[in-house]
Amino acid sequence: MPDILPFRGIVYNTQKVKGDEVVSPPYDIVTPEMKEQLYRLNPYNIIRVDFGKDEEGDREGSNRYTRAREYLKQWLREGILLLTDREVYYLYEVKYRVQGQEKVMRGLFARVRITDLCEGVYPHEATHSKPKLDRLNLLRHCRANISPIFSIYNRKEVSLKRVFERVGSGPPYMEARDLDGFVHRMWILQDEEEVKSLQEALKDTPIYIADGHHRYETALEYMKETGGEGDHNYVLMYLVNMAEEELTILPTHRLLRSLPVNDPIGPLTEHFVVRETRYDSLLKEMSLERPSIGLVLYGRRDAYILSPKGDDLKDIPEPLRRLEVVLLHELILKRLYNIRVVDFEMNPDLVLKKVESGEYQGAFFLNPTEVEDVEKVALRCLRMPPKSTYFYPKILTGFVINPLDRVLYEGLIKNN
Repeated sequence: MPDILPFRGIVYNTQKVKGDEVVSPPYDIVTPEMKEQLYRLNPYNIIRVDFGKDEEGDREGSNRYTRAREYLKQWLREGILLLTDREVYYLYEVKYRVQGQEKVMRGLFARVRITDLCEGVYPHEATHSKPKLDRLNLLRHCRANISPIFSIYNRKEVSLKRVFERVGSGPPYMEARDLDGFVHRMWILQDEEEVKSLQEALKDTPIYIADGHHRYETALEYMKETGGEGDHNYVLMYLVNMAEEELTILPTHRLLRSLPVNDPIGPLTEHFVVRETRYDSLLKEMSLERPSIGLVLYGRRDAYILSPKGDDLKDIPEPLRRLEVVLLHELILKRLYNIRVVDFEMNPDLVLKKVESGEYQGAFFLNPTEVEDVEKVALRCLRMPPKSTYFYPKILTGFVINPLDRVLYEGLIKNN
């Protein structure tokens, strides 16, 4: 099992910068427009390190990865970034709204010993290779985990409630609002006995990757290529106890630029009960009739709800075969439609507009995946299709960095 350990993290000096101005959303949801906005916001914004701009004339030895390394070093020398003076945990909460409800999610930042996948750390979703190379280049140059991996665990007997009640009653070390206006706050757990107690309680805890599969697989590759024991054997994670916290997962819908058959409903009727409904009630009805999948087609006034008739994916292992996202990808897209490429969109209103305009010929709507299904799939070391889960809200980058070469970073501080 992986160790979930306190660590000496690199944090912003809140006497010199404001949290709102230096944090960033995770790199994989940062648009070009958002990047420009973050660059203008503050010259010390973490985007310059985690997902910097490519520039004309970039080459080996001078590119956005080398600039990221130099920014880290420079900000440490200037005292914009600080190295925590002892090994601690970092408590982090975010207050957010979803579907009109106010919610709070609490967890902690820790460094976690890297294991091979399914040997204590479990994935649940398939990944693509391109983002991994980008993250690996950043690791090689910065020798630090800049953005955390969002992970979950299930331990009823390990509660952070009292710790948050005590520590969270005081002012946070750093606070920031994200682009949606949600408030993110972090406290540093300084009490040595409390740190030791929490470390002991978290021993032998299976961890399920919620968001950040690329980052974990990249950290694993970097550890193997670096070799030996050292700080590179650990990775930065934000960990939330699913037994104690209510987690929010949002669905990502699928858009089809073309349809392979003249009658797209025909092939579905053998495997699904197909019922017509109105656009404006589709998502609500789907949520009440699980398992079900929604469908809209260009030129059709009504929408459709697809309810599976039976177990058509007996060659797919449990617990995957009964998941709506797997029914969609394996049965409908691959076997009935022979489609391998789809586009993704989370906003259902935008999905409808894109189909009604004719930009897309059809779209499938999904219910959100249940967090319990994530755990079941992960423990079997199985993989859902890409974008099966969208854990919400996203954890901001910039609250704490995990150095993978503490000798290097301690030296920068001493020479300051």
